[in-house]
Amino acid sequence: MAKSTTEELVALLEYAHQRFDHRIDGLEEREYLWEPAPGCWSVREGDDGVERVDLEPGQPEPAPLTTIAWRLWHITDCLRSYTDRLFEDKDGGGREWTTSPAAATALVDSEWDRFVGHVKKLDQAGLERPIGPNFGPYADDSVHALVLHAADEVIHHAAEVALLRDLYQAAGGRALMNE
Repeated sequence: MAKSTTEELVALLEYAHQRFDHRIDGLEEREYLWEPAPGCWSVREGDDGVERVDLEPGQPEPAPLTTIAWRLWHITDCLRSYTDRLFEDKDGGGREWTTSPAAATALVDSEWDRFVGHVKKLDQAGLERPIGPNFGPYADDSVHALVLHAADEVIHHAAEVALLRDLYQAAGGRALMNE
């Protein structure tokens, strides 16, 4: 018997999560915060003692290189934002994050589970409905399109994290470029 569209989407998300979990297993703090080049965006403790990600308004050109810590925040923030706006009609998120890789991976898993938990409940009509005004210019796009976009976001950022881990190992933890 053929799988439903929802079952296929969930299978894709679960497969991507399994691969990602495998690639971030054993992540240590030095590697998590490693800055391979000057000017990287990362997670830093502010004067107030709160850990936050580096961000600038708009889209800087060129976009800065980011650390594994920043990328894990971005994956989590995307999933949190999609879940909050689509399924729970609230506005969450923010720049606060953690300098602990163990805490970060737990947050990724938590938001992943929350998002996928909602996706599992969708029937075909739920997948076809528009995502609505919480998504601005994308309001008329379908829930199905958003789930595919979420999968794309997670998969490509997970691949970037995996590549940064490979580069970290190859460089012995040293910066690839000097200031």
